[in-house]
Amino acid sequence: MTDDSDLDLPEFDGQADGGGADVPATTDAAPDPAALAATLADEDEKTAVDLAPVFDVPVNVSAVLGKTQIELNSLLKLKAGSVVELERKVGEAIDIYVNDRLVARGEIVVVEDRLGVTMTEIIKDGDAV
Repeated sequence: MTDDSDLDLPEFDGQADGGGADVPATTDAAPDPAALAATLADEDEKTAVDLAPVFDVPVNVSAVLGKTQIELNSLLKLKAGSVVELERKVGEAIDIYVNDRLVARGEIVVVEDRLGVTMTEIIKDGDAV
C-alpha cells in the first residue's frame, strides 16, 4: 500500500483534458415547468390508456373513523343522538380501505356541507399493521 502523500497527482480544475470525455458543466437553473408538465401529462395519458379496461370495475372504498367493542344489549339501546366512543382521538389519521385492504391513511375534510376524506399517506404492502 502506498502513502498518498508520495503520489504526484495533478490538481483537478474542472476542465476535461484532451484524453478524456467532456463532462458537462452543472447549473443551478430550475427545469422548465412547461416541459415538465408536458412530460407528466404524456405519462398520465399513457397510464390512462393502459388502465382503460379496468376503469369500470367496481371497488368498495371504506374510511374507518375508529373501532370499538360493544355488547349486543348496549348496541340495541342506541338511539339517535347516542354517542359511541371510539379508540381514535380527534385529529388522528383514519384508515382507508379498498376492498377490505388497508391502502392509505387520511384525514376527514369538509367539502361544502359534506364530509370527505383526503389521503395523507399511501400504505405499501409491508407497512400495514
